[in-house]
Amino acid sequence: MAERVVLAYSGGLDTSVGIGWLKDATGKEVVAMAIDVGQGGEDMNDIRQRALDCGAVESVVIDAKDEFANDYLMPALKANALYQKRYPLVSALSRPLIAKHLALTAQQLGANSVAHGCTGKGNDQVRFEASVAAIDPSLTSIAPIRDLALTRDKAIEYAAKHNLPIAQSKKSPYSVDQNVWGRAVETGFLEDPWNAPIEDLYTYTQDPNVFREADEVVIKFEQGVPVAIDGVAYTPIQIVEKMNQLAGAHGVGRIDIVEDRLVGIKSREIYEAPAGIALINAHEDLENLTLEREVNRFKKGIEDKWATLVYEGLWFSDLKRSLDVFIDHTQQYVTGEVRLKLQGGRAVPTGRRSPESLYDFDLATYDTGDTFDQSLAKGFIELWALPSKISAKRNLKH
Repeated sequence: MAERVVLAYSGGLDTSVGIGWLKDATGKEVVAMAIDVGQGGEDMNDIRQRALDCGAVESVVIDAKDEFANDYLMPALKANALYQKRYPLVSALSRPLIAKHLALTAQQLGANSVAHGCTGKGNDQVRFEASVAAIDPSLTSIAPIRDLALTRDKAIEYAAKHNLPIAQSKKSPYSVDQNVWGRAVETGFLEDPWNAPIEDLYTYTQDPNVFREADEVVIKFEQGVPVAIDGVAYTPIQIVEKMNQLAGAHGVGRIDIVEDRLVGIKSREIYEAPAGIALINAHEDLENLTLEREVNRFKKGIEDKWATLVYEGLWFSDLKRSLDVFIDHTQQYVTGEVRLKLQGGRAVPTGRRSPESLYDFDLATYDTGDTFDQSLAKGFIELWALPSKISAKRNLKH
Protein backbone atom coordinates (compact mmCIF):
# COMPACT_ATOMS: atom_id res chain seq x y z
CA MET A 1 0.00 0.00 0.00
CA ALA A 2 1.33 3.41 -0.99
CA GLU A 3 2.07 6.01 1.66
CA ARG A 4 -0.72 8.49 2.28
CA VAL A 5 -1.07 12.13 3.23
CA VAL A 6 -4.26 13.71 4.61
CA LEU A 7 -4.90 17.18 3.22
CA ALA A 8 -7.05 19.77 4.97
CA TYR A 9 -9.32 20.49 2.00
CA SER A 10 -11.43 23.61 1.49
CA GLY A 11 -12.65 22.97 -2.05
CA GLY A 12 -10.93 26.05 -3.43
CA LEU A 13 -8.29 26.37 -6.13
CA ASP A 14 -5.17 26.00 -4.00
CA THR A 15 -6.18 22.88 -2.09
CA SER A 16 -7.81 21.31 -5.16
CA VAL A 17 -4.62 21.70 -7.17
CA GLY A 18 -2.72 20.68 -4.05
CA ILE A 19 -4.09 17.14 -4.34
CA GLY A 20 -2.28 16.38 -7.58
CA TRP A 21 0.65 18.61 -6.70
CA LEU A 22 1.24 16.70 -3.48
CA LYS A 23 1.02 13.37 -5.26
CA ASP A 24 3.46 14.45 -7.97
CA ALA A 25 5.95 15.96 -5.50
CA THR A 26 5.85 13.29 -2.80
CA GLY A 27 4.58 10.15 -4.52
CA LYS A 28 1.96 9.75 -1.80
CA GLU A 29 -1.73 9.08 -2.21
CA VAL A 30 -3.82 12.03 -1.04
CA VAL A 31 -6.83 11.80 1.24
CA ALA A 32 -8.87 15.03 1.29
CA MET A 33 -10.53 16.02 4.55
CA ALA A 34 -13.14 18.80 4.57
CA ILE A 35 -14.58 19.99 7.86
CA ASP A 36 -17.68 22.03 8.54
CA VAL A 37 -17.19 24.62 11.31
CA GLY A 38 -20.15 26.72 10.25
CA GLN A 39 -18.37 28.58 7.46
CA GLY A 40 -21.34 28.33 5.09
CA GLY A 41 -20.84 28.45 1.33
CA GLU A 42 -20.86 25.34 -0.82
CA ASP A 43 -22.59 22.09 0.03
CA MET A 44 -20.09 19.80 1.72
CA ASN A 45 -21.05 16.86 -0.51
CA ASP A 46 -20.13 18.92 -3.58
CA ILE A 47 -16.77 19.67 -1.98
CA ARG A 48 -16.27 15.97 -1.24
CA GLN A 49 -16.96 14.99 -4.85
CA ARG A 50 -14.64 17.70 -6.17
CA ALA A 51 -11.78 16.29 -4.12
CA LEU A 52 -12.33 12.86 -5.66
CA ASP A 53 -12.55 14.38 -9.14
CA CYS A 54 -9.24 16.16 -8.50
CA GLY A 55 -7.48 12.89 -7.73
CA ALA A 56 -7.96 12.17 -4.05
CA VAL A 57 -8.05 8.43 -3.26
CA GLU A 58 -10.52 9.15 -0.47
CA SER A 59 -12.53 12.19 0.56
CA VAL A 60 -13.75 12.65 4.13
CA VAL A 61 -16.35 15.22 5.19
CA ILE A 62 -16.84 15.95 8.89
CA ASP A 63 -19.66 17.98 10.42
CA ALA A 64 -17.94 19.50 13.46
CA LYS A 65 -20.23 22.48 14.12
CA ASP A 66 -21.49 21.21 17.47
CA GLU A 67 -18.03 20.09 18.54
CA PHE A 68 -16.63 23.48 17.55
CA ALA A 69 -19.24 25.34 19.58
CA ASN A 70 -19.16 23.05 22.62
CA ASP A 71 -15.45 22.34 22.96
CA TYR A 72 -13.79 25.42 21.46
CA LEU A 73 -16.14 28.42 21.44
CA MET A 74 -17.56 27.90 24.92
CA PRO A 75 -14.10 27.67 26.56
CA ALA A 76 -13.16 30.84 24.67
CA LEU A 77 -16.29 32.55 25.97
CA LYS A 78 -15.55 31.47 29.56
CA ALA A 79 -12.11 33.02 29.06
CA ASN A 80 -13.53 36.23 27.52
CA ALA A 81 -10.83 35.52 24.95
CA LEU A 82 -9.71 38.60 23.02
CA TYR A 83 -6.20 38.69 21.55
CA GLN A 84 -4.71 42.16 22.05
CA LYS A 85 -7.96 42.98 23.90
CA ARG A 86 -9.96 43.08 20.64
CA TYR A 87 -9.74 39.98 18.40
CA PRO A 88 -12.03 37.07 19.46
CA LEU A 89 -9.76 34.42 17.86
CA VAL A 90 -12.04 33.63 14.91
CA SER A 91 -9.55 31.59 12.86
CA ALA A 92 -7.32 30.62 15.78
CA LEU A 93 -10.14 28.66 17.42
CA SER A 94 -10.95 26.55 14.38
CA ARG A 95 -7.37 25.49 13.60
CA PRO A 96 -6.79 23.11 16.52
CA LEU A 97 -10.12 21.42 15.79
CA ILE A 98 -9.19 20.94 12.13
CA ALA A 99 -5.72 19.75 13.13
CA LYS A 100 -7.23 17.25 15.57
CA HIS A 101 -9.36 15.71 12.83
CA LEU A 102 -6.40 15.74 10.43
CA ALA A 103 -4.40 13.67 12.89
CA LEU A 104 -7.28 11.33 13.75
CA THR A 105 -8.10 10.78 10.06
CA ALA A 106 -4.44 10.06 9.35
CA GLN A 107 -4.40 7.47 12.14
CA GLN A 108 -7.63 5.85 10.96
CA LEU A 109 -6.59 5.64 7.30
CA GLY A 110 -2.96 4.72 7.80
CA ALA A 111 -1.43 7.98 6.61
CA ASN A 112 2.00 9.01 7.88
CA SER A 113 1.69 12.72 7.10
CA VAL A 114 -0.78 15.59 6.88
CA ALA A 115 -0.90 18.69 4.71
CA HIS A 116 -2.46 22.16 4.75
CA GLY A 117 -2.74 25.11 2.36
CA CYS A 118 -0.99 27.78 4.45
CA THR A 119 1.79 30.07 3.33
CA GLY A 120 4.99 30.64 5.28
CA LYS A 121 3.91 34.10 6.32
CA GLY A 122 0.90 33.58 8.56
CA ASN A 123 -0.10 32.15 11.90
CA ASP A 124 -2.13 29.20 10.63
CA GLN A 125 0.86 27.12 9.55
CA VAL A 126 2.04 27.18 13.16
CA ARG A 127 -1.42 26.42 14.56
CA PHE A 128 -1.91 23.40 12.31
CA GLU A 129 1.53 21.90 12.71
CA ALA A 130 1.94 22.56 16.44
CA SER A 131 -1.47 21.03 17.10
CA VAL A 132 -0.79 17.97 14.96
CA ALA A 133 2.56 17.48 16.70
CA ALA A 134 0.86 17.64 20.10
CA ILE A 135 -1.72 15.02 19.11
CA ASP A 136 0.51 12.61 17.17
CA PRO A 137 4.25 13.39 17.15
CA SER A 138 4.86 10.63 14.58
CA LEU A 139 3.07 12.56 11.82
CA THR A 140 4.93 14.92 9.51
CA SER A 141 3.35 18.07 8.10
CA ILE A 142 3.60 19.30 4.51
CA ALA A 143 2.56 22.71 3.19
CA PRO A 144 2.42 22.71 -0.64
CA ILE A 145 2.28 26.48 -0.99
CA ARG A 146 5.12 26.99 1.45
CA ASP A 147 7.25 23.86 0.93
CA LEU A 148 6.57 22.84 -2.67
CA ALA A 149 6.47 26.28 -4.35
CA LEU A 150 2.80 26.10 -5.34
CA THR A 151 2.02 29.69 -6.31
CA ARG A 152 -1.40 30.86 -7.51
CA ASP A 153 -0.32 31.27 -11.14
CA LYS A 154 1.13 27.76 -11.10
CA ALA A 155 -2.10 26.49 -9.53
CA ILE A 156 -4.21 28.00 -12.31
CA GLU A 157 -1.89 26.59 -14.97
CA TYR A 158 -1.93 23.14 -13.32
CA ALA A 159 -5.73 23.14 -13.08
CA ALA A 160 -6.08 23.99 -16.76
CA LYS A 161 -3.48 21.45 -17.88
CA HIS A 162 -5.12 18.62 -15.95
CA ASN A 163 -8.73 19.68 -16.66
CA LEU A 164 -9.57 19.88 -12.97
CA PRO A 165 -13.25 20.63 -12.20
CA ILE A 166 -12.63 24.02 -10.63
CA ALA A 167 -14.77 26.95 -11.74
CA GLN A 168 -12.49 29.87 -12.44
CA SER A 169 -13.79 33.27 -11.47
CA LYS A 170 -12.29 36.67 -10.93
CA LYS A 171 -10.10 36.43 -7.88
CA SER A 172 -11.30 38.39 -4.89
CA PRO A 173 -8.86 41.10 -3.90
CA TYR A 174 -9.24 39.92 -0.31
CA SER A 175 -8.25 36.86 1.64
CA VAL A 176 -11.26 35.67 3.65
CA ASP A 177 -11.59 33.02 6.35
CA GLN A 178 -14.82 32.42 8.19
CA ASN A 179 -16.65 30.12 10.55
CA VAL A 180 -19.68 30.40 12.82
CA TRP A 181 -17.74 32.50 15.37
CA GLY A 182 -16.83 35.20 12.85
CA ARG A 183 -15.13 36.30 9.68
CA ALA A 184 -11.60 37.52 8.90
CA VAL A 185 -10.66 39.68 5.91
CA GLU A 186 -7.19 40.83 4.84
CA THR A 187 -4.95 41.80 1.89
CA GLY A 188 -5.88 44.01 -1.06
CA PHE A 189 -6.14 47.71 -0.29
CA LEU A 190 -6.37 46.82 3.42
CA GLU A 191 -2.62 46.24 3.45
CA ASP A 192 -2.25 50.01 3.79
CA PRO A 193 -3.35 50.55 7.41
CA TRP A 194 -4.35 54.15 6.57
CA ASN A 195 -7.10 52.98 4.20
CA ALA A 196 -10.49 52.83 5.86
CA PRO A 197 -12.55 49.64 5.39
CA ILE A 198 -15.47 49.83 2.98
CA GLU A 199 -18.95 48.41 3.39
CA ASP A 200 -18.39 45.74 0.71
CA LEU A 201 -16.04 43.92 3.09
CA TYR A 202 -18.79 42.85 5.45
CA THR A 203 -21.32 40.02 5.23
CA TYR A 204 -22.02 39.02 8.86
CA THR A 205 -22.97 42.53 9.95
CA GLN A 206 -25.20 45.36 8.73
CA ASP A 207 -23.94 48.94 8.54
CA PRO A 208 -23.99 50.22 12.15
CA ASN A 209 -24.30 53.82 10.92
CA VAL A 210 -27.77 53.20 9.50
CA PHE A 211 -30.29 54.07 12.20
CA ARG A 212 -32.37 51.18 13.50
CA GLU A 213 -34.55 50.94 16.56
CA ALA A 214 -32.69 49.20 19.37
CA ASP A 215 -33.35 45.56 20.18
CA GLU A 216 -33.10 44.11 23.66
CA VAL A 217 -32.16 40.50 24.27
CA VAL A 218 -31.87 38.56 27.53
CA ILE A 219 -29.17 35.88 27.62
CA LYS A 220 -29.25 33.22 30.31
CA PHE A 221 -26.01 31.60 31.47
CA GLU A 222 -25.37 28.48 33.51
CA GLN A 223 -21.85 28.13 34.89
CA GLY A 224 -20.49 30.49 32.26
CA VAL A 225 -22.23 28.89 29.27
CA PRO A 226 -25.17 30.59 27.51
CA VAL A 227 -28.20 28.30 27.52
CA ALA A 228 -31.18 30.47 26.51
CA ILE A 229 -32.15 33.65 24.69
CA ASP A 230 -35.29 35.49 25.75
CA GLY A 231 -36.42 32.45 27.72
CA VAL A 232 -36.00 29.96 24.85
CA ALA A 233 -33.44 27.20 25.40
CA TYR A 234 -30.80 26.62 22.71
CA THR A 235 -27.67 24.53 22.25
CA PRO A 236 -24.32 26.39 22.11
CA ILE A 237 -24.19 26.31 18.30
CA GLN A 238 -27.78 27.58 18.12
CA ILE A 239 -26.97 30.37 20.59
CA VAL A 240 -24.06 31.51 18.43
CA GLU A 241 -26.11 31.35 15.22
CA LYS A 242 -29.00 33.24 16.83
CA MET A 243 -26.74 35.96 18.21
CA ASN A 244 -25.03 36.32 14.85
CA GLN A 245 -28.44 37.23 13.43
CA LEU A 246 -29.56 39.50 16.28
CA ALA A 247 -26.29 41.32 16.89
CA GLY A 248 -25.22 41.27 13.25
CA ALA A 249 -28.39 43.17 12.29
CA HIS A 250 -27.08 46.08 14.36
CA GLY A 251 -23.50 45.95 13.11
CA VAL A 252 -22.11 44.56 16.35
CA GLY A 253 -18.64 43.02 16.24
CA ARG A 254 -16.78 44.94 13.54
CA ILE A 255 -13.06 45.10 14.35
CA ASP A 256 -10.26 46.92 12.51
CA ILE A 257 -6.90 46.07 14.06
CA VAL A 258 -3.19 46.00 13.37
CA GLU A 259 -2.16 42.82 15.17
CA ASP A 260 1.14 41.21 16.04
CA ARG A 261 1.50 37.93 14.21
CA LEU A 262 3.40 35.04 15.71
CA VAL A 263 5.92 35.08 12.83
CA GLY A 264 7.08 38.54 13.89
CA ILE A 265 5.31 40.90 11.50
CA LYS A 266 2.40 43.25 12.00
CA SER A 267 -0.72 42.63 9.95
CA ARG A 268 -3.81 44.76 9.35
CA GLU A 269 -6.95 42.66 9.77
CA ILE A 270 -10.68 43.29 9.50
CA TYR A 271 -12.93 41.04 11.55
CA GLU A 272 -16.64 40.76 12.15
CA ALA A 273 -17.82 38.63 15.03
CA PRO A 274 -21.29 39.72 16.12
CA ALA A 275 -22.06 36.70 18.31
CA GLY A 276 -18.58 36.57 19.77
CA ILE A 277 -18.47 40.20 20.86
CA ALA A 278 -22.06 40.30 22.12
CA LEU A 279 -21.69 37.10 24.15
CA ILE A 280 -18.34 38.13 25.62
CA ASN A 281 -19.84 41.49 26.67
CA ALA A 282 -22.72 39.72 28.39
CA HIS A 283 -20.58 37.04 30.01
CA GLU A 284 -18.03 39.50 31.35
CA ASP A 285 -20.84 41.61 32.81
CA LEU A 286 -22.29 38.61 34.63
CA GLU A 287 -18.85 37.79 36.01
CA ASN A 288 -18.67 41.30 37.50
CA LEU A 289 -21.80 40.41 39.46
CA THR A 290 -20.85 36.90 40.57
CA LEU A 291 -17.06 36.66 40.91
CA GLU A 292 -15.24 37.62 44.09
CA ARG A 293 -13.13 40.74 43.56
CA GLU A 294 -9.64 39.22 43.61
CA VAL A 295 -10.72 36.27 41.46
CA ASN A 296 -12.14 38.68 38.88
CA ARG A 297 -8.99 40.82 38.90
CA PHE A 298 -6.64 37.86 38.62
CA LYS A 299 -8.71 36.25 35.87
CA LYS A 300 -8.12 39.26 33.58
CA GLY A 301 -4.44 38.38 33.33
CA ILE A 302 -5.22 34.71 32.81
CA GLU A 303 -7.63 35.62 30.00
CA ASP A 304 -4.91 37.55 28.19
CA LYS A 305 -2.45 34.67 28.49
CA TRP A 306 -5.10 32.15 27.41
CA ALA A 307 -5.92 34.19 24.30
CA THR A 308 -2.24 34.57 23.43
CA LEU A 309 -1.58 30.83 23.77
CA VAL A 310 -4.51 30.01 21.48
CA TYR A 311 -3.53 32.70 18.99
CA GLU A 312 -0.02 31.25 18.86
CA GLY A 313 -1.19 27.71 18.16
CA LEU A 314 -0.74 26.21 21.63
CA TRP A 315 -4.30 24.98 22.21
CA PHE A 316 -3.04 21.54 23.25
CA SER A 317 -0.18 22.81 25.43
CA ASP A 318 0.06 21.88 29.10
CA LEU A 319 -0.10 25.52 30.17
CA LYS A 320 -3.30 26.18 28.25
CA ARG A 321 -4.88 23.03 29.70
CA SER A 322 -3.88 24.14 33.20
CA LEU A 323 -5.42 27.55 32.63
CA ASP A 324 -8.61 25.79 31.49
CA VAL A 325 -8.88 24.19 34.92
CA PHE A 326 -8.58 27.56 36.64
CA ILE A 327 -11.10 29.20 34.31
CA ASP A 328 -13.61 26.37 34.71
CA HIS A 329 -13.36 26.69 38.49
CA THR A 330 -14.15 30.40 38.28
CA GLN A 331 -17.34 29.64 36.34
CA GLN A 332 -19.11 27.56 39.00
CA TYR A 333 -21.20 30.57 40.12
CA VAL A 334 -21.43 32.43 36.79
CA THR A 335 -25.13 31.69 36.47
CA GLY A 336 -27.84 34.23 35.74
CA GLU A 337 -29.22 36.56 33.09
CA VAL A 338 -27.88 39.61 31.28
CA ARG A 339 -29.98 42.02 29.25
CA LEU A 340 -28.18 43.45 26.21
CA LYS A 341 -29.16 46.50 24.20
CA LEU A 342 -28.20 46.06 20.54
CA GLN A 343 -27.88 49.23 18.50
CA GLY A 344 -25.39 51.19 16.41
CA GLY A 345 -22.64 48.56 16.41
CA ARG A 346 -22.73 48.06 20.17
CA ALA A 347 -23.97 45.34 22.51
CA VAL A 348 -24.38 47.10 25.86
CA PRO A 349 -25.42 45.33 29.08
CA THR A 350 -28.32 47.22 30.66
CA GLY A 351 -29.29 44.75 33.36
CA ARG A 352 -28.03 41.67 35.12
CA ARG A 353 -29.35 39.30 37.79
CA SER A 354 -28.18 36.06 39.35
CA PRO A 355 -29.12 33.69 42.18
CA GLU A 356 -25.35 33.67 42.87
CA SER A 357 -24.98 37.46 42.92
CA LEU A 358 -22.44 39.01 45.29
CA TYR A 359 -24.22 42.36 45.04
CA ASP A 360 -25.80 43.19 48.41
CA PHE A 361 -28.42 45.93 48.09
CA ASP A 362 -28.43 46.67 51.81
CA LEU A 363 -24.68 47.28 51.75
CA ALA A 364 -24.71 49.24 48.47
CA THR A 365 -27.67 51.58 49.10
CA TYR A 366 -27.22 55.15 50.33
CA ASP A 367 -30.84 55.30 51.49
CA THR A 368 -32.50 54.30 54.75
CA GLY A 369 -31.78 50.69 55.54
CA ASP A 370 -28.07 50.96 54.75
CA THR A 371 -26.27 48.22 56.71
CA PHE A 372 -22.75 49.38 55.83
CA ASP A 373 -21.01 50.52 59.04
CA GLN A 374 -19.34 53.74 57.87
CA SER A 375 -17.61 54.19 61.23
CA LEU A 376 -15.22 51.39 60.26
CA ALA A 377 -13.98 53.28 57.21
CA LYS A 378 -11.75 55.77 59.06
CA GLY A 379 -9.62 53.11 60.76
CA PHE A 380 -9.47 51.05 57.56
CA ILE A 381 -8.12 54.03 55.59
CA GLU A 382 -5.52 54.79 58.27
CA LEU A 383 -4.14 51.25 58.03
CA TRP A 384 -4.46 51.04 54.24
CA ALA A 385 -2.55 54.27 53.76
CA LEU A 386 0.07 53.57 56.44
CA PRO A 387 2.76 52.13 54.10
CA SER A 388 2.37 55.11 51.76
CA LYS A 389 2.51 57.52 54.69
CA ILE A 390 5.73 55.96 56.05
CA SER A 391 7.31 55.95 52.59
CA ALA A 392 6.35 59.56 51.98
CA LYS A 393 8.08 60.67 55.21
CA ARG A 394 11.29 59.02 54.05
CA ASN A 395 11.06 60.47 50.56
CA LEU A 396 10.59 63.98 51.87
CA LYS A 397 14.01 63.75 53.52
CA HIS A 398 15.56 63.55 50.05
